[in-house]
Amino acid sequence: MSGGAPGRPRDAARSRELLLSAASELFGERGFDRTTIRDIGQRAGVDPTLIARYFGSKTLLYVAALQAESGDAALADLFEDERLSEIIDRSDRRGPVPLLQVAVQPLSDPGAQEAARTALHARLVEPLHERFVREGADRPQLRAELVAAAMTGVLLGRHSGAFDALASAEPADLIELLRETLLSQD
Repeated sequence: MSGGAPGRPRDAARSRELLLSAASELFGERGFDRTTIRDIGQRAGVDPTLIARYFGSKTLLYVAALQAESGDAALADLFEDERLSEIIDRSDRRGPVPLLQVAVQPLSDPGAQEAARTALHARLVEPLHERFVREGADRPQLRAELVAAAMTGVLLGRHSGAFDALASAEPADLIELLRETLLSQD
């Protein structure tokens, strides 16, 4: 006879993965502040108290969701068509992710705010800044932040319901127009 508790065995890795996926979706849909631990557990189909066990807190789960979203690979800047295509495609599939939302609405939790800000800069601003420095552009940091902020607005606007033509535009058309207007240095 086994001394273990009856019932189905717990798969910690699977539970962690389900929580991370549910959190990413909900943070993208509702933002950090309007997403509850209970909502995450319910969407994941697991006990929400496991968030504390696997991540430590809602804030640390948010940080893990940002890290999972950004990965460890060096990112191309927004001037690269493939990078633009990837960002637009991901946004179309998943909606506005927390990383974009933090650019327009600060989070109430300082730890989550700083994690989101750091990820936003690493994914969008820094690759542009490096490019502008290499090219000897005037005010490279300001240029990088301006392009990243405008791109964030385009992606959020595409899902807001306020811009019909933007929402229905084909990604290839967006890339072409973005390159002509937003990404031109002339």
